[in-house]
Amino acid sequence: MKAEKTKIAVLVSGGGTNLQALIDAEKSGIIKSGEIVLVCSSNPDAYALTRAADNGIETHVLEGEDDLLKQLQSHGIELVILAGFMTILSKEVIRHYPDRIINVHPALIPSFCGKGFYGLHVHEKALEYGVKVTGATVHFVNEIPDGGKIIYQKAIDILDDDTPASLQKRVMENCEWILLPKAAEKVSAEIMASKE
Repeated sequence: MKAEKTKIAVLVSGGGTNLQALIDAEKSGIIKSGEIVLVCSSNPDAYALTRAADNGIETHVLEGEDDLLKQLQSHGIELVILAGFMTILSKEVIRHYPDRIINVHPALIPSFCGKGFYGLHVHEKALEYGVKVTGATVHFVNEIPDGGKIIYQKAIDILDDDTPASLQKRVMENCEWILLPKAAEKVSAEIMASKE
């Protein structure tokens, strides 16, 4: 008997462009071993919640860390994907999901990562430093911010006329939106195989 698809929860805080990439990847068959069954946000105004609802995915606005764990467990979640989630997860959540939480970071870890490195700030620092390549990293989440094992990385060149905003857009389109669905499928397939 074939194992059921891996149940995925996506945690979001903002517009949800990475969530959209995951939804599109599931529809197009890039993600075939997993199914997004829940989207949670700490921000009730996150546009990502609208994207999820428009695609028939259950949404939930979080009321603290205990609520997150309760939601994940009550939905039978097996894989948690952080897609622009601006809250550091508690040790308890991380302990419940060892090697089952993945995050996308908009730089090539170990560069421009760790506490305080998120969003546009990452790209500002890359430009300030003058690096010639940047990109994105998908990694497992552990108790150290951006410290978990790397799953995939993809690099792009920095252009002479790049601004933090233009760089952010190119990293998302050329790296994050490709790597995150690919990693979601890889980990979902591994989880599925472990159930067979």
